[in-house]
Amino acid sequence: MGNEVLFPGDTLGIIGDSSNGIRLAPTAKRLGFKVIVYATNEGSPTLADADVKIVGDFSDKAKLQDFAERCDLVMYESEHISSEVIAYLQKFTKVPQGSETLEIVQDRLLEHAFFEQMNINIAPYATIVSLEDVYQAVSSIGYPCVLKPIQKGFGPKRQQIIRKQTDIAKCADIIDMGTYILESWIPYNKELSVIMTRDYDGNLAYFPVIETRYKENRLNEAIVPANIQPDVEEEVKRLAGEIVSGLKYVGALEVAFYLTESGSLYVKRIVPALHNSGYVFDKATNVSMFEQHLRTLVKMPLVDIKLVQPAGMVMIEEENIDDIRTQWVLKNNWYYTFFRYPESMRPQPEGYIIVLAESEMEIKQQIESTGIWDDLSKE
Repeated sequence: MGNEVLFPGDTLGIIGDSSNGIRLAPTAKRLGFKVIVYATNEGSPTLADADVKIVGDFSDKAKLQDFAERCDLVMYESEHISSEVIAYLQKFTKVPQGSETLEIVQDRLLEHAFFEQMNINIAPYATIVSLEDVYQAVSSIGYPCVLKPIQKGFGPKRQQIIRKQTDIAKCADIIDMGTYILESWIPYNKELSVIMTRDYDGNLAYFPVIETRYKENRLNEAIVPANIQPDVEEEVKRLAGEIVSGLKYVGALEVAFYLTESGSLYVKRIVPALHNSGYVFDKATNVSMFEQHLRTLVKMPLVDIKLVQPAGMVMIEEENIDDIRTQWVLKNNWYYTFFRYPESMRPQPEGYIIVLAESEMEIKQQIESTGIWDDLSKE
């Protein structure tokens, strides 16, 4: 299938169970498309907006083929979908996002090699296959540093922060589970994220740069516009554009950076899919991340993105629910989205809140004054 325009009435497929699909499916239906969803859990909320629902394992090739052959185009809504699954779907239908970028970012060694090839600043690292490798590498990398498996998606249980030599012994319990990288911990002042779309011709459309904060490796807060100097914003976009130019990818994606006290930028990661930091654009800009992603894939004209109002997004976790009840009856500038995950799919974020104000400082003050998210910490 070529790169022809898709129109209302054509069929779009969405594969995955993340919260991105919950927003993506109704956006596709609003634009007039038929939607088929492939999910691994029959309770997945994304299925609620599907015209056709398919539930199966990602290893079920017969179901995957049937899903692909029903669709004019398939999208994956999360970077956690295996690149092998996407490569298989490409045999039967069009998947503009492709599998190559997923393959790179799902393997930390491939990702680091890609960044080095692009001559982009990254944290110093070493490949680790034994405990002795850790002792040898830490002498050049220094403290603190982090031991991470090369395959992403295992979570913090397969990682170990090393702040001093005695911490190295703690790696013994996980070191035999596979290959790792030992990565230096970059001291940073801010974490920045840029969401962009890349079309079939390689043209880029940027959303405003976001300032993000994390809690226990999960995004907790995103504020736009980021409180940074114009030259820093331009450099973030320039570097992100260079990185994306080296990828075979169509659609929305995120590039994240660390900004150090000296003003240096270190790339943290690429997410070749929708990223939840982009939820802030539901209210901040004149087009949402979800619609711009869809417009890119189906070859509609892209919206000229404009910042409408400063906005902040905070994720709602289960432990926040009772505290949020107070804000529910007080705040007239807070906008709520709940994902409604079933018990069978927990733990998952409960949803998110968009906070509107006249400045990013006022947004931060409103969020901090509630005390709900006081325990934010750097990733």
